[in-house]
Amino acid sequence: MTGNPPVDVQQHGQSIWLDFIHRHSLESGEMQKYIDEFGVIGVTSNPAIFQKAIGDSDDYDAAMMHMLDMDSYAIYEKLAIEDIQHALDMFRPVYDRTQRKDGYVSLEVSPLIANDTATTISEAKRLFNTVDRPNLMVKIPATQAGIPAIEEAIAAGVNVNVTLIFAVENYEEVAKAYIRGLERRMASGEDIRHIASVASFFLSRIDVMVDRMLENNIRAAQGRDIDRVSANRKLLGTAAIANAKLAYKRFMDMFYGEAFEKLRTAGGQVQRPLWASTSTKNPAYPDTMYIDQLIGKDTVNTVPPGTLKAFKDHGSVSESLLDDLDHIEDTMDMLAEVGVDMKQVTDQLQVDGVALFSEAFENLLSQVDAK
Repeated sequence: MTGNPPVDVQQHGQSIWLDFIHRHSLESGEMQKYIDEFGVIGVTSNPAIFQKAIGDSDDYDAAMMHMLDMDSYAIYEKLAIEDIQHALDMFRPVYDRTQRKDGYVSLEVSPLIANDTATTISEAKRLFNTVDRPNLMVKIPATQAGIPAIEEAIAAGVNVNVTLIFAVENYEEVAKAYIRGLERRMASGEDIRHIASVASFFLSRIDVMVDRMLENNIRAAQGRDIDRVSANRKLLGTAAIANAKLAYKRFMDMFYGEAFEKLRTAGGQVQRPLWASTSTKNPAYPDTMYIDQLIGKDTVNTVPPGTLKAFKDHGSVSESLLDDLDHIEDTMDMLAEVGVDMKQVTDQLQVDGVALFSEAFENLLSQVDAK
């Protein structure tokens, strides 16, 4: 062990990516420091991150002065692509060294088209060609309209980061779409060795919603049903980790078994689960819980700067993803017994996630317009 947790996790097959991008970070040497000292080997972005970077800072104002004849969307896209290309070039040595496993930077299609399959497909292809770097991942949401777009993008040779996955069933749809895309590409005689994809499974938002339901149950039973209070209290902060581990079990079934064997032989990469939304929202919980408890083979954890620094300082490293894996359904059963409908929770969270990113994107365009 090196005593550097973000690097040490690589010994267990996990990659740490940074859930953050900002022009100042790229130009000041901060991003290079994340690579050199924190073991970061990839980057993810989303509309909310760009809204904070471009809309809430003046670091992009000088560049905007040369784009005044463009509309707000065109200005945003040009600024974002410049940052993404800068980061991609910075991470290209990682991409080459890991033989195309890591070194990726993600750029999201507009969340405003999350429910439009055809436009998502054309935008994914356009962005991939415009950015023109082999280590770009285009982010596509795992909505019902997004699933066929994922398959089409993979078949067309576009690396895809599938975002806003909350439900295990939705994750399975995503994985099958990826496999179909690879199969189509291979059947057409195209090389599949350079295609990569991750499935971004969101965590902390699940616990926020489920814990609220459990706390309501506790208040309702307080002083009247000690056993019910105890059962609900025991489940606080467990739903997201259990849900993620259940998804990992499905991942192993689909990608470590015979079904993927032909694609693996042809050089196809597994679609790694990526743990997203990993900053702890409840201050009562350990600030590194969504990293410490989900370390395992063929996974990625994308971490915001504050959580990454906390993990480097006091994170715990072991192959924790396999802990209690055979009993994880018990937690899901107990949640159901106290009235938590995980399907309803995860469906709502995906709808909310699209809405939040859409709102951030529209705010960003308004801020660009105002500037």
